[in-house]
Amino acid sequence: MKIKKDEIPDKVKKIIRVFQKAKIELFVVGGSSRGLLTKHRIEDWDFATNATPKQILALFPKNSFYQNKFGTVSVVMGKNKNDILEITTYRTEGRYSDKRRPDQVRWGKTIEEDLSRRDLTINAIAINFEIRNSKSEIRKIVDPSGGREDLKKKIIRAVGDPDQRFKEDSLRLLRAVRIATQLGFIIEPNTFKSIEKNAGLIEKIAWERIQVEIFKLLSSKHPADGLLMLFNSGLLQHLMPELIQGRGVDQAKHHIHDVWTHAIETLRFCDSKNPVTRLAALLHDIGKPVVVQGEGEDRSFHNHEVVGAAIAKKIGLRLRLSNKQLDKLWRLVRWHQFAPDENLTDAAIRRFIRRVGKENLDDILSIRTGDRVGSGVPKTSWRTDLFKKRLVEVQKQPFSVADLKVSGNDVMEILEIGPGPEVGRILKQLFEEVEEDKERNKRKYLMERIKKLEG
Repeated sequence: MKIKKDEIPDKVKKIIRVFQKAKIELFVVGGSSRGLLTKHRIEDWDFATNATPKQILALFPKNSFYQNKFGTVSVVMGKNKNDILEITTYRTEGRYSDKRRPDQVRWGKTIEEDLSRRDLTINAIAINFEIRNSKSEIRKIVDPSGGREDLKKKIIRAVGDPDQRFKEDSLRLLRAVRIATQLGFIIEPNTFKSIEKNAGLIEKIAWERIQVEIFKLLSSKHPADGLLMLFNSGLLQHLMPELIQGRGVDQAKHHIHDVWTHAIETLRFCDSKNPVTRLAALLHDIGKPVVVQGEGEDRSFHNHEVVGAAIAKKIGLRLRLSNKQLDKLWRLVRWHQFAPDENLTDAAIRRFIRRVGKENLDDILSIRTGDRVGSGVPKTSWRTDLFKKRLVEVQKQPFSVADLKVSGNDVMEILEIGPGPEVGRILKQLFEEVEEDKERNKRKYLMERIKKLEG
């Protein structure tokens, strides 16, 4: 099998050449081999070898390090210390008491032995390369579990006994759904039944690891399908049970779906690729089942965005989001219920921008798009289009105290006072006047106003 010139990065070729020269076995494995066979973009290159960590370190004496007990040596392949390739010694593993890591790791002798411990058949394929005159050619493909056939059939299947695989490392439950979502594959029936059976084991996994998988799923081309798969497999009930409370909660006349289906459809049609924004789209109405009142056409959900923002933050904390991500998630859910009224004043629009944050405007508009289409109406309206234009125009106007044509120094000089709350009070009042009428933001006018605002 021929490999195109640009499919193998130079840093990968350098690794292969070193092993080739030393006559030591080296295979590309996992997502790397899968990506080569399916012609998908490869984010991370992983290797497996019969060399021990000590031998691998000797091959790269100046740019490698070994800081774990699992046989993985990191090799720095560039000026950037984050540009790292990982090479792991073949290994066999014993029991997984904590459902996450093997209690004991033993070095393996063959690539087949190493592949037999992997999670999915499509990840249990190893490819050996030969580099000749800068050209790469596949010399050998090892596929003991039928992974290539499963790739052709677009099937996700566990290696060997699925119950055993998922009990060894329970994150594999979520990984199977995530990879199926990313690739647009289906999960083979026995494997899916095992996920349903063992879904509760996901609670044994650290939330930091879960967050990585959830974000990868949300960043895929079909995140809504992934969420449905999480629900159907029983995993979502252990990850975000609050979301499921919306099932069967009908909405008022402006919605064609219940709260649950509307959330999924909003995610489906949210045109942002940011995983936090997509999470906000999924959770934007999560407060509705808590505040629902009335029946039929009279049903209401007053303050659902306030309650929902608090629930979303709780979920964000559970997923170990950073403070910046938490703030974004909270703002998007809290303020998603805005009305793009053509009669809004400039001051009202500026308040909206301050609440949402300038950096989040595109995101909240993406959620609005998903919200509309997920409700069964066109993606935009003339009011929304006008609102978008006004968001741009308003930002060209004075937006904060710092945009005033006078400063705190001017206040202190005119009123002959020192620094203190009085200075801030006067600047705030001046800004409120300018916010109502931008024409007032003239130095001469404001200097005169300062004299009248004393005391």
